Amino acid sequence: MTPVGMRFTVLQAAGDTDGKSLDLHWELLPGCNMKNPLVHMHPHAIETYEVLEGEMEFFVKDKWLPAKKGDKLTVPKGVTHAFRNPTEKIVTVYNTHQPALGMENYFEDVCKVLDKLTDNRKKDFRMNLKSMMYMSVLMNNYRNDIIARNPPDIAIKILGLAGKLTGITY
Repeated sequence: MTPVGMRFTVLQAAGDTDGKSLDLHWELLPGCNMKNPLVHMHPHAIETYEVLEGEMEFFVKDKWLPAKKGDKLTVPKGVTHAFRNPTEKIVTVYNTHQPALGMENYFEDVCKVLDKLTDNRKKDFRMNLKSMMYMSVLMNNYRNDIIARNPPDIAIKILGLAGKLTGITY
């Protein structure tokens, strides 16, 4: 899976762990999430990160924290967080969601939405009203798994409803 600015490899899918965990290997490309990162929370899952190579930053609750190779972070259920790569190098990360819930499908659907908005990655991704509506429809489909904090959840709900009413599907 390859969303904008990062590459994901599923190491253990939900089916491999009886739903207990989704284990991923990430490559965060230089500058990933530097502009308007999705600040979010997982209402029913713990998320963990281990920086395998490089340096990055995590937003937890209300501040950005630096992290380097060997650092580990556990984000409890319901805690607001985000991540970014402010460096010029690729950062590799081991990431888990416990339990897996629908996060594997969420990541696959993020890829579907990005493919649709970028003509299968032939065009650059641009955040505009159309892309915000698509992403909001997606986010509303996974409210048990992930809830936006910035942009505000109410904006996601409204844009997602408007998108659904106008026939947006992915």
